Amino acid sequence: MPTFNALKIVCFIACCAPLFWLGTQAFYHQLGANPIETVIHFSGLWALRLLLITLTVTPLRIVFDWQQPLQIRRMLGLFSFFYATLHVLAYVVLDQYFAWPDIFADIIKRPYITLGLSAWILLVPLAITSTHKMIGRLGWQRWQRLHQLIYIIAVAALLHYALLIKAGWGQAWPYIAVFALLMAVRIKKFSGQ
Repeated sequence: MPTFNALKIVCFIACCAPLFWLGTQAFYHQLGANPIETVIHFSGLWALRLLLITLTVTPLRIVFDWQQPLQIRRMLGLFSFFYATLHVLAYVVLDQYFAWPDIFADIIKRPYITLGLSAWILLVPLAITSTHKMIGRLGWQRWQRLHQLIYIIAVAALLHYALLIKAGWGQAWPYIAVFALLMAVRIKKFSGQ
């Protein structure tokens, strides 16, 4: 008989809320003058936010000895991948209409697209191997090494966002600062200080 975990239910609802908001805005034609751009930026920003929230789980355990967030780390990571996939699909389908030559030209010409696509490609094996069955197949150590790609993904995603913003790096700094703090907690813990 399945057990219901209140934390997982709250997490699921919270992670679906941005999608619900986006759908509601689209239904009422409230996505602004360029709705496609709004969908692309909104989904990408939520992918980044959820990625950073996922990376917050271990520091919460280290600093406060909170074990409960470990129960939702996988869900947070998968929702980050979901929004990242929505972000990529919005660009490929809605913005570019599957114009592969133009997409490939963008990847070569625009570093922020190269970084964003690289981050998404690296997220794919993490999403695929997120189940207990895959952990068993890979073995804990190999699985853990693979999932350390999350740090490279986070750096690529942050650079993608920072280079994308027309207003400059100002809007990206809070996200970069959060990532730096999360890494500092890990480094301090694992260096034994």
